[in-house]
Amino acid sequence: MSGHSKWANIKFRKERQDAKKSKVFTKLIKEITIAAREGGGDPDANPRLRTAVQAAKAANLPLKNVENAIQKGTGELPGMILEEVAYEGYGPGGVAIYVLCATENRNRTVGNIRHLMSKHGGNLGESGCVGWMFDRKGLIRVLSESIDEESLLLSAIEAGAEDLVNEGEVFEIYTPFEELNTVRNKLEEAGIEIEGAEVAYIPQTNVPLEGKKAEQMLKLMDALEDNEDVQNVFANFDIDDEVMESLNI
Repeated sequence: MSGHSKWANIKFRKERQDAKKSKVFTKLIKEITIAAREGGGDPDANPRLRTAVQAAKAANLPLKNVENAIQKGTGELPGMILEEVAYEGYGPGGVAIYVLCATENRNRTVGNIRHLMSKHGGNLGESGCVGWMFDRKGLIRVLSESIDEESLLLSAIEAGAEDLVNEGEVFEIYTPFEELNTVRNKLEEAGIEIEGAEVAYIPQTNVPLEGKKAEQMLKLMDALEDNEDVQNVFANFDIDDEVMESLNI
């Protein structure tokens, strides 16, 4: 889980430091719109929408923006037709990269992703070329300052979680992806405050990187995350903590 966890924590810190950044809001609005379109506008009856709305609240997205996004998804308000699409490819050192996008213009998006991959030492591959290297999981984050690890582990196991990883600032709880909201609900019922929850693609194995390739990989991840059509990026790299520190990450 190293590649996913290290990058996820870098992104987590960035988003907490600047949660009102417009690109964060844009990603949240797109996710809410798609979730409402697929499963209806009632968060209580639509687990994906509930997760998206909770993430929006945590990021302080204005309620009116949330309501508008839901209504655009259900067709009550006019809006662009968003399409979900995944792109797969390779980064520096042969790292597998899985990019989830939400776009109204697939041609523009694939061109941008191809350009970013090429610019930072990678290349876009065929559909299915790396997807098999990742397991789809539910991921729940709990701030480590809010609870001790042993108590959280016991509660997570009772709730049906598969694993808990201490990542310093946060605890990461992994679940079967279809059980994400069930586990989350049980943890909340136990009085545990959830910092965030999402469906994640966790690499089965990792590729160690150092030096220039490590730096290129982190720049590529950052560039992909900054793209307006990209919702999430997963990769199977592993960079030593000392290398991360030397790169000022």
